Amino acid sequence: MIRQTPHQNPETVRSGLNFYNSSFLTGPSLAPARIREAFHSSSANLFTETGYDLNDEELWTDAGDVQLTDLEGQAAFDRINSRVAELIYQGGIVLSMGGDHSVAFPAIMAHSQAYPGLSILQIDAHPDLYEDMLSNPFSHASPFARLMESGQIKRLVQVGIRTLNQHQRDQATRYGVEIHEMRDLSGVAALSFEGPVYLSCDLDGLDPAFAPGVSHYEPGGLSTREVLNIIHHFKGKLVGADVVELNPHRDPGDITAMVAAKICKELIGRLLSDA
Repeated sequence: MIRQTPHQNPETVRSGLNFYNSSFLTGPSLAPARIREAFHSSSANLFTETGYDLNDEELWTDAGDVQLTDLEGQAAFDRINSRVAELIYQGGIVLSMGGDHSVAFPAIMAHSQAYPGLSILQIDAHPDLYEDMLSNPFSHASPFARLMESGQIKRLVQVGIRTLNQHQRDQATRYGVEIHEMRDLSGVAALSFEGPVYLSCDLDGLDPAFAPGVSHYEPGGLSTREVLNIIHHFKGKLVGADVVELNPHRDPGDITAMVAAKICKELIGRLLSDA
């Protein structure tokens, strides 16, 4: 994440979010620590492709984890929301690491209060628009339904989707969601937004060949380079982001953790550029 003190130089902030709202496997709550390890691994360096040296402590800082071990349900969401809102209030531009995708709901709601007219760019295999899945309307299958029904989101654009069923197609129509399915990405290069943008990256949006360490394998997805190209080239002002759904239990050789760290570095670079 990036934190910017008002009227001063920008500074980046990262915080890990742990939560338990997965529908299939546990494990994503372990992801923030694993991504941190990969981020600082001596097998790579801390330069972004756009030229930022993230060794520079004046550019960013790690805000630490949002502790949720003593909480569940709404109380956990409230803590995430309040912590993200606090960082933004302090002048922060926040990049969050999950955790499953349910943590995006309170994080994005905090951004929507700080940035009126907020749009979302979602990279994902799944639209996460279920009205209620497995009797849990706040699971990782539903955050974008909850966000859209809040009335606080100007626009939701999804890229990489390849699991649409009829219910989620109906939900997308209901909320006016713009979907770029994997079978036709012809419009992605021209993505353009007016006003502030939040990018939510579910690692299962990538093909399992590039990111095997996720709970839900969905072949036929994006390459790592395609995700980085989206981050680098979409038109709009990025004000916040998250990277979610790494499952270390399924990640051979920390391949996906390194992909997540790479995506985080490039998101930090984009956030610094747009600050």
